[in-house]
Amino acid sequence: MSSERPALYEMFDERFRTGRCMDGDDRLEVLYGGCRWAEGPVYLPAWRQVIWSDIPNDRLLRWDEETGAVGVFRRRAGNTNGNTLDREGRLISCEQGNRRVTRTEHDGTVTVLADSWQGKRLNSPNDAAVKSDGSIWFSDPDFGILSDYEGYRAQSEIGSNNVYRIDPDSGQVRLVADGLGAPNGLVFSADERRLFVSDTRAGRVRVFDVRDDGTLSDGEIFAEAAAREGARFDNLRFDDGGRLWVAAMDDGVHCYDPDGTLIGRLVVPETAANISWGGAKRNRLFIAARTGLYSVVMSVTGTHPTGPGPRP
Repeated sequence: MSSERPALYEMFDERFRTGRCMDGDDRLEVLYGGCRWAEGPVYLPAWRQVIWSDIPNDRLLRWDEETGAVGVFRRRAGNTNGNTLDREGRLISCEQGNRRVTRTEHDGTVTVLADSWQGKRLNSPNDAAVKSDGSIWFSDPDFGILSDYEGYRAQSEIGSNNVYRIDPDSGQVRLVADGLGAPNGLVFSADERRLFVSDTRAGRVRVFDVRDDGTLSDGEIFAEAAAREGARFDNLRFDDGGRLWVAAMDDGVHCYDPDGTLIGRLVVPETAANISWGGAKRNRLFIAARTGLYSVVMSVTGTHPTGPGPRP
């Protein structure tokens, strides 16, 4: 029997093997095809479903883990991009077309959480992360206003692409990081003392120290996409070993050691835009890649998108 690893995994550093990152499925499972641009998967534990975005078709889709059935969760979804859950298990969505961040309540109604900053309309919110104090942090690049494909063509009223924080008590929207080319995916470290942000245009992941007052440090470079031809950074997630998994677009899904070393990757047949952990053990990685939704059951376990503490 051959000991050669399956084509799904590519190892760059021995830590990818010793960390048991390659001991799961030997192939990707195709859960659904037929999207124009798949994005933003999030796993809902209570329903055992994944909700994800099909941005140009302006819809949110859902896949059922028990039956494998796929249906439409919401049409006319504001060209939603990224999705996550808040501390109560409610859906937080970044609506590129509507240029706002919303929350879907338990009764199905939609609450607008942010649509402007200092009286100016947001560009096109892209991705969000929820901290254990209930604050919601989101990126706001200009992707949705560049054309009518993923939103509506418009001029930026703010004039820059930034990261913002929504206060859980007052609802105030505060700028926390600027000077970025196109902030995209964002995720907190397990202790919430650091915030990792992918900057797609700059081709890097930056890491910021999170201060007690909710502000950020100036940030440092954690990883560079230039290390791999075809790589551009999008969404990112941690596993419980502290490794950072990054949707690297045409270069699949990258895996970084906590020290920033690229140790391996998952080979994906389409442009990998967004990833999320799910399943009963949180060891199933869902990948939104161009036309569809993929998954792989892994031997590593992902952290919850809302960070440490009680789970919804």
